[in-house]
Amino acid sequence: MDEQLLKQYKENPRTAFFAGEYERVQKELQRVEALSESDPGMAELAREEKGVLVQQLEGLATNMALIVKEEEKEEEEPVAAVMEIRAGAGGDEANIFAKDLLLMYQRFAEKRGWEVKVLDDLTIEIKGREVYSLLKYETGVHRVQRIPATEKSGRIHTSTASVAILPIRKKPKIELKTADIQMEFSRSGGAGGQNVNKLETAVRMVHIPTGIETRSQSERSQQANREKAFQILSAKVANFYEEEEAKKHAEVRKNQIGTGDRSEKIRTYNFLQDRVTDHRIKESWHNIPTLMAGNIDAMLEDIRYKAEVASV
Repeated sequence: MDEQLLKQYKENPRTAFFAGEYERVQKELQRVEALSESDPGMAELAREEKGVLVQQLEGLATNMALIVKEEEKEEEEPVAAVMEIRAGAGGDEANIFAKDLLLMYQRFAEKRGWEVKVLDDLTIEIKGREVYSLLKYETGVHRVQRIPATEKSGRIHTSTASVAILPIRKKPKIELKTADIQMEFSRSGGAGGQNVNKLETAVRMVHIPTGIETRSQSERSQQANREKAFQILSAKVANFYEEEEAKKHAEVRKNQIGTGDRSEKIRTYNFLQDRVTDHRIKESWHNIPTLMAGNIDAMLEDIRYKAEVASV
C-alpha cells in the first residue's frame, strides 16, 4: 500500500484504527524480514511468520477499502426527498385531490417517524431512513374518479394530479453555475411570526438554461432559504437531465416499472369501487379511506419490490 493511501486511511475516523494496525503489522513484517536475512537459522520460522503477517496486512487493506467504498455509497444515497405535487386536469376537484394526496403522504411519513417540513404550497421535504428508495416510484400522474362533495347531480368526475419525488443528496449530481441562476427575494407568506412576514426571507430561484424554478420560504432566514432553494434546484435540474436521458433509452426501459417521468399515468383512485389500482404492476388495493389516511406501507413496499425485480 502506498504512503498516500495509508495517510488517507489514517485521517479517516472510520479507518484510523485499522490504519494504525496496518502500520504496526508492517513494522513487524520488516523486523521478521531483517531477522531472516541476518540469521539463516531462523529463516524457516521467519518465513512462516511472514506468511501470517502478509495475510494480516491483506485483510486490513481489504477491510479499509470496503469501509471507504461503503462511505462513498452513503454519500451517493439521498439524505432526504422533496415531494412536489401539482393539480392537473379537473379544475377545483384536481386542486382538492392534490391536497388529499399531500395529506396522505404526510400522514404516511409521520407514521414512519420521518421528519416532514412544508417548503411551499403542495411541496414538502421528507427526511428519514429509506425515504427516497420507498417513495421514488410515486413519481407520475395520479388519477381520481369520484363524486365531488359539490356535485349535486351525482356525476362522477375524473381529475388528476402529478407527483414528483426529488432526491436530496449530500453531494449534488450536478454542480450548478452561479451565472446560470436567477434569484428573487420576497416576504414569506403564512404563519411564521413577525420576522418571517416583515423581512424578505422567501427565495425564488430559476435555472436559466432549463427554465426550472423553485421556491423556499420554510426557513427563518434568507440565507437558509437560499441554501434550501439551491439544494432543491440542483435536485430538479439533475432529475430533468436524467428524464431526458431516460427518454432516449425508452425501449430499453419498457419492461421496467415506470420511467420516472412526471407525465406517466401510474395510478387510479376509484372511490366508487373503493379501489386503488397501480397500472404499472396491475395490482389493486381496497379500503380507500384507510389508504388516504396514510396506511400505504404495503402498497409502496409491493411496488418497490416488483420494481427492483423488474430492473434486474
